[in-house]
Amino acid sequence: MFGKKINPPPLHPGDEVAIISPSYAIEEDKVEKAVKVLAGWGLKVRVGENALKKSGPFAGTDKERLSDLQDVINDNSVKAVFCSRGGYGLLRIIDRVDFSPLRKNPKWFVGYSDITVLNLWLSEVCNIVSLHAEMPLHFSGSDRSSETFDTLRQALFTRTLAWNWKGEALRGDNAEGELTGGNLSLLYSLMGTKAEPDTRGKILFIEDAGEYYYSIDRMVTSLRLAGKLDNLAALITGGFSEMHDGKTPWGKRVEETIFDIVKGYGYPVFTGCPAGHISDNRALIIGGRAKIELTGGEIRISYRY
Repeated sequence: MFGKKINPPPLHPGDEVAIISPSYAIEEDKVEKAVKVLAGWGLKVRVGENALKKSGPFAGTDKERLSDLQDVINDNSVKAVFCSRGGYGLLRIIDRVDFSPLRKNPKWFVGYSDITVLNLWLSEVCNIVSLHAEMPLHFSGSDRSSETFDTLRQALFTRTLAWNWKGEALRGDNAEGELTGGNLSLLYSLMGTKAEPDTRGKILFIEDAGEYYYSIDRMVTSLRLAGKLDNLAALITGGFSEMHDGKTPWGKRVEETIFDIVKGYGYPVFTGCPAGHISDNRALIIGGRAKIELTGGEIRISYRY
């Protein structure tokens, strides 16, 4: 542990940022469009040396992807790092990264899906907050909501982040605590590692995509058996998209499945959070202290820095 949780400083126009690909390969045109978007925010954009390479499904070999990640960590001129996309790959290299330069020069890392590995490693091992937010793969997507990018920009350039959504409060109406979590399957894969999250007293956020309904039950039940659901400040469910049924229909929505597992606890449960593998993918600060309030039929999340 490095000590007290660290918030990277906000960005300013003229700051240099980087796009790297620590997981799956990405098309060059997607990165080019993301560069234009970030340049439009007043940022100078560097693309990692290996960011456009391909080795099987990966953006280059493990060594090449590790090299780009280490380079942006070491370079103090880079103030934020955008992971180009998810997929798979970070788990293969994360334990070989030297994060020590971030002790004196913290910076924002942005991503979700497979990047949950990096988000949680930064939070649990390095005590540095990061952004669960949209990636360059979708920067040019017309299906992404304006809030997707507005909240990302707000989180990067200001010391405040707050937004409302119309979801359900299955139990309770307010909560406060450090936010942890991310993609459920990646959270599940980190059990027993250095980045296994300490969920005690925290708000746990989970989302996923492309899973079978029974897999969600299995993974959340595993978290329960591991004690990860015992002492939460609250549980938030985000997008669960492109779900699959087996030969025998599961018969319940994801939210119903999850609530059945946690119904014996007393903490608040909030559903429908617009974050994850969905078109309205708003920024969340992993490791940041969040406050959740139910007011006027809407749920509000805000952060204190």
